[in-house]
Parts: sequence; C-alpha cells; structure tokens
Amino acid sequence: MAAMNGRSARTRKLATRRGAELQFTELGFGAAPLGNLYRPMTEKEARALLDTVWASGCRYFDTAPLYGLGLSETRLNGFLRPKLRTSYLISTKVGRLLELCSPKERSRQSGAGAFFETPSRRERFDYSYDGVMRSLEFSLERLGLDDIDIVYVHDVDVTTHGSKEAADARIKEFMNGGYRALEKLLASGIIRAIGAGINDWEIAEKLARSGGFDVFLLAGRYTLLEQQAVATFLPFCAEKGIGVVVGGPFNSGILATGLKADAHYNYGPAPNEVKERVRRLQQLCKSFRVKLPEAALHFPLGHRAVVSVIPGAQRASEAKRNAAMMAAKIPAGLWRALKAEKLLREDSPAPK
Repeated sequence: MAAMNGRSARTRKLATRRGAELQFTELGFGAAPLGNLYRPMTEKEARALLDTVWASGCRYFDTAPLYGLGLSETRLNGFLRPKLRTSYLISTKVGRLLELCSPKERSRQSGAGAFFETPSRRERFDYSYDGVMRSLEFSLERLGLDDIDIVYVHDVDVTTHGSKEAADARIKEFMNGGYRALEKLLASGIIRAIGAGINDWEIAEKLARSGGFDVFLLAGRYTLLEQQAVATFLPFCAEKGIGVVVGGPFNSGILATGLKADAHYNYGPAPNEVKERVRRLQQLCKSFRVKLPEAALHFPLGHRAVVSVIPGAQRASEAKRNAAMMAAKIPAGLWRALKAEKLLREDSPAPK
C-alpha cells in the first residue's frame, strides 16, 4: 500500500482460509453517509469527505447496496477509479436486491428509515444463490470494479427480520444458496474473503462456528458500553484466525457526543441507565484528560481479533477529527480504572 500518515494508517493483516492476505488500516471508513444517511449530501460534500478520509491514511472502505439504495457504491466509484487497485481494501454486502420503481413507490426515507433523496429503488431481501450472484454483479457495476476484497452477508439477524424464526430462515436460505455463490466467486478470484455484517454477536458466533467465514463486521456490540462479545465470540475468532471489524464504536452517537438531551444509543433515544453509564465513563475519562470518543475509538483495537474500527463520519471535519483521535495517547491507567469501576469487563483486553 502507498505511504500514509498517523495511526489511522497503521495496518493489521489477516490471512484468509484460501491464503489471501488482507491488509486493513486500523481506522476504516464506513460509507453509509455517502448514501445520504440522516441528511442529503451534495456531490461536492461527498468528494470532500472522501478526500479527507484518504488524506488521513485510511485505506479500508466498507459499503453496501442498502446505503442510499446504491448511492454509496456509486459515489465510491468516481473516487476510487483513479486509485491503484492494490492501494485500498473494499468490502460490500449481499442479501438485498434493488429493484426499479416509480418515485411514488419509493418512500421519502428508504432502507433503515434513515436515507434521504435516494434513487427510485425498492429493496427486496434475497439470500439465495441467484440473488447473491445478481447482487454482487450490480455492486461491481455501481463500484466500477472487477473484483471486491470482502463480501459480507448483510443483516441475517432478529432486528432486521423481526423474529428468531425469520432470522434462522434467512440464515438457512443463505447457507444453502448464497454461501455457495460466494464460494464460487472466491474460487474464481472475483472476491477474496467471505464475511457477515450484523448487529448480533450471538448470530455472528453461530456463523463463525460453521467454519466458512473469514471476517465479521460487528456493529455496536464491542464498545465501551457493550462487551458481552468478549466472553466467547472474540476469543473464538482469535483462535481460528477470523478477523473482526468493529462498526458503530460510538453506539450510534452517545459515545461521540457524550451526554446531551437528544443523545442516541443504537439508533434511538438513549435510556436512562445508558445515560448514567455514559456519565460515569465521561467523568473517569476526564480525570485522565482523555475525551470520551477517543477512548471509545481506541478500545475495540485492544482485542487481537479486531482488525479495524469504522466510525461514522458525516462531514470532512468529522473524518479529520476521527483521524486526530486515533493519534491520541491513551494512558494505560484509564483502562485499569474503568475495570476497577466495573465499567469494563475484566476480560476485555486493553489497547496498547
């Protein structure tokens, strides 16, 4: 990879089951904001954001058809096209097909209820062999690429599908169909690794134990507020050489903003018990002259299974701030104090 700057450019390597070597920057870029997440973004703003991300040294980009119903992938196309293909790592996702529809059929907010001014498309879940093949073909077209480093099966969880039975049915559909498609694409060299991008560490562990995955993108489940994944899932991944990308290190906002009236936790208003925990975290961080979001960004990287952390950035200024926070020095005493106050699990490894 090209020469880069700062800790945001530090890399972690992952060897896949088939012997490919993936090189992640510790700070990755989650490209959901490029799909007009929470607010419309102009093309000029999108390019300024991507230019800042690249200048910071970040070289891992994660996207999905869901993000802006194709808009995120399309915006990455123009930015990445002039770059040397070996200079960056990119992942996208399968499980949803985007279908043309009239503007009247498209809701004002699409996808997760958070994307604005998207193309006139509607999403349809499809984890079958043909559905995954079609999804990746469309993603390659939108991205303007011949190959993709990592393909994650997207959202095979209860939150997305409404019940354990529905989630189990989607997992079965994928393992009997879409997974075979990804194995074929892996063998042909069109993709280099198979993964899963979900918000549920228990389902991630179930998939990991199936023996067929190289990397997981786990969103919001290994943070300063939640460490249950460290009990069994993360140690299993470390033992088997499976990589973990941690998304949502700020738990959708509250660990970035700290306590405020409209603080968000997991895409909704923060409950009082979470606010109280954040108050204690913030107070302890302050006593070590550390900003809460700095601690939140560094914390997941303490585990040896974690290869990258991908916070959100809506603006170029936020991307610049994230890179600056990665360069912050976090005193080892902070992690010890957090454990002493029962704000971190004892078995959560401290970053070095």
